[in-house]
Amino acid sequence: MKLFPKVLLFFLIAILGLFCIYLLVVRFVPSFGGDLTTDQKQAFSRLENFNSGTFVNRRSVPEKLSFSKFLELGYIYFTTKVEHGSPSSPIKPLRVDPASLNNFKGTRLFWFGHSAFLVQHQGKNILLDPMFGQVPAPLDFLGGKRFSDALPIRPEDLPEIDYVLFSHDHYDHLDYGSVLQLKDKVKWFLTPLGLGNHLLRWGVSAEKIIELNWWEAQQLEGFNFVCTPAQHFSGRKFSNSQQTLWSSWVIQSDTLNLYFSGDSGYDNHFKAIGEQYGPFDLALIECGQYNKMWPDVHLFPEETVQAGMDLQAQKIIPIHWGAFKLALHAWNEPVKRALTAAEKKEVKIEVPKIGQEITLDSVSKAVEPWFIKD
Repeated sequence: MKLFPKVLLFFLIAILGLFCIYLLVVRFVPSFGGDLTTDQKQAFSRLENFNSGTFVNRRSVPEKLSFSKFLELGYIYFTTKVEHGSPSSPIKPLRVDPASLNNFKGTRLFWFGHSAFLVQHQGKNILLDPMFGQVPAPLDFLGGKRFSDALPIRPEDLPEIDYVLFSHDHYDHLDYGSVLQLKDKVKWFLTPLGLGNHLLRWGVSAEKIIELNWWEAQQLEGFNFVCTPAQHFSGRKFSNSQQTLWSSWVIQSDTLNLYFSGDSGYDNHFKAIGEQYGPFDLALIECGQYNKMWPDVHLFPEETVQAGMDLQAQKIIPIHWGAFKLALHAWNEPVKRALTAAEKKEVKIEVPKIGQEITLDSVSKAVEPWFIKD
């Protein structure tokens, strides 16, 4: 029995040591980002979607996880074998000639995989959730590697960027290394509330950052950028969960109406956005990383199609797949299920290759089913 107090003491010292290491890492490793200031918390406390120090969804989701539940989910994720969880061989994106990107005056998009896009419209360049890193984690050993060994366009080969839009601060959407590569060639960063603190810590000038709440809009050089609701969550470390807002985005000009979902579970905000800002020429809607254990914060593929209908989208592109394994489904299952659902609902859907030029008048049936081989 005399051994028990010593074992307990050793265990407590080990836990304390790990906690101290964690505090040091998140303080000195910049990829963890910044934190809300006291003044920001006071200002946000007057908002309808900020309660008791954190941002909240319109519905009371997701369920707040206990530490034991968090460990249980982590155990299930890391120990469950998923058949075809990753492609059998690396995805080979179509390479884009950097010279072709300069001074383009029409309308087109290029997909980098997952949720990252370059949008070129009326001579302007817009990046959506530009995550160009190989691992969606604060430290490389904490995450799985990207499905492709290369990107269709290297960040250093991108032209000057007019606008970067971020949907939320999770590592598969907001990447420290990507921001460092981009920050000196970007005119404006548009983010949901609070996310700008990360950019400030990473050396982005405050004059370049525009933060918006849900339903707020910013007009810039002939564009109307609207920060619209999503049903998700945020946080880059244990101590700042839900302290930055998550959102979707509406991008409008006199000749384009584009919707970008970010991450979201299904709810009636899609219909509300469609009624206020639709119909959309194109909707980029998340379709991947879903599971019955977290049904409120990601769309199942059938819900992706329904969301497109709610938004009154002329055509949808399923996103949030094709780059990383972040859930317990086959890597290409999301888009297969979405195509089946879209056919039943007679919804136009396009599944471009990574790096393929996407135009508003391209036809989905002409796209090679490149993702079927696994």
